[in-house]
Amino acid sequence: MSEEMGKNIIKKALRKGCDEAEVFVKSGEGLSIEAKNGKVEAMEASRDYGLALKVIKKHRIGFAFATNPDGIEEIIDKALAGAEWTNEDEFSGVPGPVPSGGVKIFDEKITQLREDDIIRDALLLEESALGSDKRIKKVRKAEVSAGSGNTTIINSKGVNISYRSSYYSAHVTTLAEDKGDSQMGWDFSSSRRRSDVHLPTIGNQAAARAIELLGSRKISSVRVPVILSPQVAVDFLDILSASLSSEAVQKQRSFLIGKVGQTIISRMVDIIDDGTMAWRSGTKPVDDEGVPTMNKPLISGGSLQGYIYNTYTAKKDGVSSTGNATRAGFKSLPGVGVTNIYIKAPDSSSGNGLVTSLPRGIHILGAMGVHMANPISGDFSVGISGRWIENGESLYPVKEAVMSGNILDMFKKVEALGNDLTFYGNTGSPSVLIGDMEISA
Repeated sequence: MSEEMGKNIIKKALRKGCDEAEVFVKSGEGLSIEAKNGKVEAMEASRDYGLALKVIKKHRIGFAFATNPDGIEEIIDKALAGAEWTNEDEFSGVPGPVPSGGVKIFDEKITQLREDDIIRDALLLEESALGSDKRIKKVRKAEVSAGSGNTTIINSKGVNISYRSSYYSAHVTTLAEDKGDSQMGWDFSSSRRRSDVHLPTIGNQAAARAIELLGSRKISSVRVPVILSPQVAVDFLDILSASLSSEAVQKQRSFLIGKVGQTIISRMVDIIDDGTMAWRSGTKPVDDEGVPTMNKPLISGGSLQGYIYNTYTAKKDGVSSTGNATRAGFKSLPGVGVTNIYIKAPDSSSGNGLVTSLPRGIHILGAMGVHMANPISGDFSVGISGRWIENGESLYPVKEAVMSGNILDMFKKVEALGNDLTFYGNTGSPSVLIGDMEISA
């Protein structure tokens, strides 16, 4: 969509009686290849276009969208008609323009990839996993995806921004078998730049995760310290980050209501949301309303610094938007979400160092059901797998155990962090050593 076309939509909407208007346009194309048994198992190409119009008339919101730029008059009429049926809301509105800085989110090399290139990458990913150890008998899934897109946001208050972005990702799941036992392993990596995703490493890591759980045994119920591997820690961070949303707080769906300024978790923990990190999956110059993204500490030294906001929730609390307006797609109005959220790693220590420092405990390498944690209380009960540690040595794999607790209570018990910060999508964490946790068999 051209800048002129967007401005014309805004002008027409204003002439037809709305007080404010916003146009959001998203277009993109991509290709996903799945390899299996040395051949292409599945291929999916996509080319998308969506235009959304939000209007505000007498503090009432109207919304309409289309999958092509034709019929603009109809889209405007639908949005205005919708505004007649919504409730008045004094906090509705669109943001004004704020200068935004440049961010690194577009890799020209991705746009030059051909179908054969992505096929070759998917085959390499599968081959890397299968070739790393003879106990890897099967690769359940080896998928590589790449693409690029354009985003345009124009509103009646002067916001006018367009930017290009790209993405590249790889995901593989392996099956290891030995002496009648079988275990699954996986790994995933994504970036806005192809060179950040190293396919052999991903294949080898997925294989290693399956192999290190072979021969798993049950354990008795215990209360011991645990080490969360980065891939497990990010799952718990996702639950915690949901409660950092101002939208969740205002709807009474957060366990962090009224806790700003309080020490809520271990003083060792800093949690940051940063939409400006070069090449990260959640990076962009502005959020989905056109407000610049930023680097902001949400929890510093264990103390809650504040929540994340879009324009609407910020108005409601009398604060400024933090640049965290997110859309599930062009078919929806903006909600509130993180950009790149992560637990800051210390300058020293290491993931392996946490294991060698532990007299007795469990190195948790997998957790099932974290997403089922209660979003209001933070209580959880999850199935875990990992390796039993004794005197700083990883002795044997464990299975069919359950860890129960409360997310805030768990993060209060953080005793050490590794320096192995790893991102999965837009969420990152190092290894995390946590004091005694309840483990049931």
